[in-house]
Amino acid sequence: MSGTILVVDDEVNILALIRMILEDQGHHVVTAGDAESALAKLQTVDPDVILSDLRMPGMGGEEFVRRVRAERTDIPIIIITAHGTISSAVESIHAGASDYLTKPFEPAALEIAVHNALKLRQILKENARLRADASTRATTRRRLIGTSPRMQQLMTEMTRVAPVKTNVLITGESGTGKELVARTIHELGRPDRPWVAINCSAIPRELLESELFGFVKGAFSGATHNRPGRLEQAQGGTLFLDEIGELNIELQAKLLRVLQEREYSPLGSNQVRTADIRLLAATNRNLRELVREGRFREDLLYRLDVYNIHVPALRERTEDIAPLAQAFLRELSVEMDRGTVDFTEEALAALQAHPWPGNIRELHNAVERALLTSTGEHIGSDALPLPRPGGVELSTARPDPAGDLEGWLERLEREAIVAALEACEGIQARAAERLGINERSLWHRIKKLGIRVSRRAT
Repeated sequence: MSGTILVVDDEVNILALIRMILEDQGHHVVTAGDAESALAKLQTVDPDVILSDLRMPGMGGEEFVRRVRAERTDIPIIIITAHGTISSAVESIHAGASDYLTKPFEPAALEIAVHNALKLRQILKENARLRADASTRATTRRRLIGTSPRMQQLMTEMTRVAPVKTNVLITGESGTGKELVARTIHELGRPDRPWVAINCSAIPRELLESELFGFVKGAFSGATHNRPGRLEQAQGGTLFLDEIGELNIELQAKLLRVLQEREYSPLGSNQVRTADIRLLAATNRNLRELVREGRFREDLLYRLDVYNIHVPALRERTEDIAPLAQAFLRELSVEMDRGTVDFTEEALAALQAHPWPGNIRELHNAVERALLTSTGEHIGSDALPLPRPGGVELSTARPDPAGDLEGWLERLEREAIVAALEACEGIQARAAERLGINERSLWHRIKKLGIRVSRRAT
């Protein structure tokens, strides 16, 4: 088992000796003469193991371990000390080291320590991957449900593109499950590689660049430490950019460089890093129209849209509505500890007849609300938050001239704003566009009505 080893020691002879031993064992060795230089090398090198002397001029090994641990918990650190006392070993372990060696040491002892550290590195990486994958894998398999022709075509396209590293642009209305499609493509093609997702509309534009590319200490006010970006986290795997149409022009240019040159630099750094990623992007907007408006780069669109997958709206695959609703009901029943709950035939017919403008997200919310408001083992059509057949909803009823017109109008306005915010996942700019008003006007109305805006408006 070989790996990249960073060795930190102020004694040139010790560095040379360790390098010789480790290289003879097939490892790639990077050396640093002090802790400060080692921290700088960590910006461009991703070692599997670090060996560090405990006593060094300037920053000592114990402080160096703490500094590394503040940023990276996945790299085993072996402390090398000439003192060999119990206290120094305990101090180094408390600081975050995983093992220690006492000078002088035999080559065999060094080999064993590094071998054990490399095994620990594998375990740490695998545990992190499993934690990140567990819930999303289950959700992906559970919710990509349907046997309609449109769904079968979608599955064929995902299977076709999954094994190759081609960039994919996933389009479709809000709530259709574009992220689940992206996740499935990743699982079919690169299940053992990192999966990193970022919603471009959910992060303030001024923070999105640092979130994507990372930054180094001192890059801007408040940057007190180095922070890896999503590109670095996705190395060797898949980076999914949801709502790609929300990127500003400046950031689009930097993303284009990543796709063309396969390289990038963190904020505040002149060092160029390699971007070994597969990019999947999704949008519910017409990017070609944004290109015509000068709001999206045409060259970036060409790089993204190498292969296009369109996710159909739920109303375009009505055969899948009942299976999806029943799957959501089973899942939510377990979460709420409700036992076995079923829909009546009338409820399934009502679900089938609804146009679902909010698509799968709206369907899931409707099933959840119905389960919350029902008490028996069966959910009837009257428990569904849907318009009554042949009738009208309360919010659209004609007001009684003798009633409280102002109060009715306020309720109607609140319902319309909450519905728009829910449909747009709390993104006020898009909700304002949906309502046909400007963003500032929407902000004042939200404040006046006391609407709480989060991932879901309430």
